[in-house]
Amino acid sequence: MGMLNDVLEVQETESENGANDSILVEMMQAGVHYGHKKSKTNPKMKPYIFGVRSDIELIDLNATLEALDKAVNFLKEIKAKGGMILLVAVQPAARETILRLAEKFNYPYVINRWLGGTLTNFKVIRKRTEYFQQLKKDKEAGTLDKYTKKERLKISENIDKMKILFSGLEALTRLPDAVVVVDINLHDTAVREVRRLKIPVVALVHTDADPTQINYPIPANDNAKSSIDWILKRIESEIEKVQTIPAAVPDNQQEPQSIK
Repeated sequence: MGMLNDVLEVQETESENGANDSILVEMMQAGVHYGHKKSKTNPKMKPYIFGVRSDIELIDLNATLEALDKAVNFLKEIKAKGGMILLVAVQPAARETILRLAEKFNYPYVINRWLGGTLTNFKVIRKRTEYFQQLKKDKEAGTLDKYTKKERLKISENIDKMKILFSGLEALTRLPDAVVVVDINLHDTAVREVRRLKIPVVALVHTDADPTQINYPIPANDNAKSSIDWILKRIESEIEKVQTIPAAVPDNQQEPQSIK
């Protein structure tokens, strides 16, 4: 508790955005401020670090809040326009929250394994996803009964394997308008694909990563479940407030105004 009070006092003193004390306390209790050992710090993360305790870099939570606000505002714009956001986090600490977020807003997600070419070879991946969907429908409809027991067993095993790879991509009917990533070092292949296609990226960025390759980097501990949950739940609560704007109806299809 002594360290928490010490860090809080410094953060409050250096605060430039008037961050609420209770929010800073929440973030510290969630461990959002914990970086890696000083020896592992990426030099490009230095602007987001305010100090060191016991050889551990501590992230400036005021900088985290400022970056988070920018990222949230961007995601809210995407949500308002009815855009698609792809959520990516294969580490166990993030899966549950990412899955809940995806199901709540019907967003595509990857929580098991990123398939190379998911975006850069999208047409092929989409065909595989559609094949997976068709197999599921056929099984549910009983149209696979025409096969032998051995063949049906093999098809069921194939469906189970494909479920791990493609179930989160069923909602990815086109290239996304933005991608949210938890831990860019772990998902370097995904980040490379997204950058190659010039799709904006929002990401939790730890002290050992390069924030300059991300459009909306959020400096934060991306290892601890409590930290990941705090960031993602804040994103969830904010974009939940946004009402999607319906697509504009062409003038010749609009309903006539009633005459008063």
